[in-house]
Amino acid sequence: MISAETRVQIRHLFFSEHWKIGTIARELQIHPDAVRHAIESDRFNRAQALRSCLTDPYLPFIRETLEQYPQLRATRIFQMVRDRGYAGGVLQLRRVVADLRPRRVEPFLRLHMLQAEQAQVDWAHFGEVAVGRARRRLSCFVITLSWSRALYLEFFFDQSMENFLRGHVHAFEAWSGIPRVILHDNLRSAVLERRGNQVHFHPRLMELCAHYYCTARPCQVRAGNQKGRVERAIRYVRESFWAGRGFTTLEECNRQALLWRDQVAHQRPWPGDDRRTVAEAFAEEQSRLLPLPAHPFNTDLVMPVRSAKTIYVRFDLNDYSIPPQAVRRQLTLVATDTLVRILDGSQQIACHRRSYDRHQAVLDPEHQQILLKQKRKAFHSTPTGRLAQAVPESETLLDQAFAAGESAGSQTAQLLKLLDLYGAPALGLAIREALERGTPRASSVAFLLRKRQRKLRSSVPVAVDLSRHPEFESIDVKPHDLETYDELARHDEPPKK
Repeated sequence: MISAETRVQIRHLFFSEHWKIGTIARELQIHPDAVRHAIESDRFNRAQALRSCLTDPYLPFIRETLEQYPQLRATRIFQMVRDRGYAGGVLQLRRVVADLRPRRVEPFLRLHMLQAEQAQVDWAHFGEVAVGRARRRLSCFVITLSWSRALYLEFFFDQSMENFLRGHVHAFEAWSGIPRVILHDNLRSAVLERRGNQVHFHPRLMELCAHYYCTARPCQVRAGNQKGRVERAIRYVRESFWAGRGFTTLEECNRQALLWRDQVAHQRPWPGDDRRTVAEAFAEEQSRLLPLPAHPFNTDLVMPVRSAKTIYVRFDLNDYSIPPQAVRRQLTLVATDTLVRILDGSQQIACHRRSYDRHQAVLDPEHQQILLKQKRKAFHSTPTGRLAQAVPESETLLDQAFAAGESAGSQTAQLLKLLDLYGAPALGLAIREALERGTPRASSVAFLLRKRQRKLRSSVPVAVDLSRHPEFESIDVKPHDLETYDELARHDEPPKK
């Protein structure tokens, strides 16, 4: 290959001095083909003839249609040209439409904001995360002050109205002040309905603005450039904070986000003057923010709930326990981002940590113990329950007696009579002995009790519980001299020999 200088010399000798190709090759000591190639290189600059395309006959029609309807979709144009004889594919037509579609470039002026005048708000979606068995959409609430570019960000598991309001409140507390205007997108949490410049705002957002004496202002429809500062802030969060980070909990994610904001985002050069940082500009703007009210705005979710048969109420894919006495009653559930409280009127009857898993039973052990205690009381009010509470061994005896063909009701009635006559300790000993002998029947227990009483021949009368026999309480017993009992004992002694 010859150099650029040699090519210039060859073309000068041939076109200006009119040397022959052989003479040039001999004098420059190069091959004649190289000389010929340098002379004929202009053929590569000739315009090449383009091949005809299937869309060529329809270009005037497509161009005229797009001039009249600039936003018409390529699929609709494809149907129109196909009716006019076009035999090509839709992909080929899409490329032609993209080249011919008129492009409108709108110029913009640079906006200059006053200090503490405006803040811009928007949500950003960061995919889905697994919380136990649930899949939650991770979203980031971003708000930035338009003058200083100071920002606040917080991650949530959804874009609910409560989290939208909660992000505002937390941002105002972090800034220790309030901007005068909050610029929102036309999202459902801010704008319910719009007709031209007339807007119906969400009532909860209006309550927030009234509490913090600021004004909500929506962007124009499809005019994202009006909130370009928060759009750039979201892109900055994605590229500088989110990329390459890992988290295990939402709390850890928000902790690192605020740390990144203080150490990185607020230490970047301020766009208004790169000799200052965003933190320095915010320190100047902070004094002009509106002061905070005495109390923060309440962002809790309040909703009525009612339990069915169980001691649980359902909220956000999970069940939360309540006291048994509140079952089948109209209650009120109050939820924050971390707690779930249940109220009966104005009285709090349950408080749980909020779960973002699914199908979880969040139980307070005290609620379960109260229910079990009530169940035990109901069981002990029956004859079988009273017998089992006094003498637990009776359950085993009744099971074995029933298996041997005895009537459970008859055996229970007999054992209750023996319980009243002999007491629980003696009855328990007799039942254990009957089980050891392999005679699980109430008659066998009664025999063992009478045998034991005769063997002991105790002069101490058996204590009788008269609480279940109120008719015996009216019997008048006349007291006797104790010497009478001594006389009776002497008659029982055998005669002396």
